[in-house]
Amino acid sequence: MSDLRIALLVTLVRPEEKLLIEAFQARGVEPDIILDRSVNIDLTAGADQLAPSGVAWSAYAVALERCVSTSRGMYLQAILNSWGIATINSYATAAVCADKLLTTLALAQAGIPQPNTRAAFDEESAIEAIEDLHYPVVLKPATGSWGRLLARVNDRAAAEAIIEHRLTLGGYAHHTFYAQEYVQKPGRDIRAFVVGDETICAIYRTSEHWITNTARGGAASNCPVTPELNDLCVRAAQAVGGGVLALDLFEDPDRGLLLNEINHTMEFRNSSKPTGVNIAGCLVNYAINAAENVVMSPEAAVSTR
Repeated sequence: MSDLRIALLVTLVRPEEKLLIEAFQARGVEPDIILDRSVNIDLTAGADQLAPSGVAWSAYAVALERCVSTSRGMYLQAILNSWGIATINSYATAAVCADKLLTTLALAQAGIPQPNTRAAFDEESAIEAIEDLHYPVVLKPATGSWGRLLARVNDRAAAEAIIEHRLTLGGYAHHTFYAQEYVQKPGRDIRAFVVGDETICAIYRTSEHWITNTARGGAASNCPVTPELNDLCVRAAQAVGGGVLALDLFEDPDRGLLLNEINHTMEFRNSSKPTGVNIAGCLVNYAINAAENVVMSPEAAVSTR
């Protein structure tokens, strides 16, 4: 077994994490599995304090963040990065990808084509933003995953009802109205996987429902990685900080590929079989290369790009 110490930060061991553990073991690395609920960190101390694994946090060359909870994962990334410990992904990348509004800004600054999107903060301005985009419009929470709390708004009555509901019942995060044009996609979208500077594979997610997430029943099939798709995805990944990312794209009949969202803690159990690509193995290779680079050059620890 390798002497490299790599931490695997998890909420629980899902199918993806089982695949990652197997891929690490195939490379001769036994990762330390650290449950986020077991963490008790002294924020005023440094990296030499013990992790739940019984070794000092400073012993880890890299920590691979796989927490189900976005907030737990991001706080752990922030803490470890502040101590100079590399994480995949970095806190800087996660902070952008976890917020759809910040992702949109980063993509716009990089000139990445994406659906027309508006932000508003109260009922009147939200209605105005929606009607500027023209019905139907998709309302999304700025934070969230798995297609939850998405709403297709077909008319003003629906818009008023959804906005009132969010203002009344939602927390502060639901009081930011992120409105996106409805793209007439061909019954499917694309999820592409970027590892470092390469789009390693992609799938079509096909569904009769307008929400095509595999978590919501979308069927996965192989999508060829064309030079155009690879170039767009790599540029988009770099725009948010780079690392190991899953990108969702729409095929617009007039404008071509549009970047919709970027996920910094990607799920892939439904994607390896249709693509024939060992996604877990690619991720593990990236993590081990990052760890070896840290061992050789400790001053480069936080950045894993």
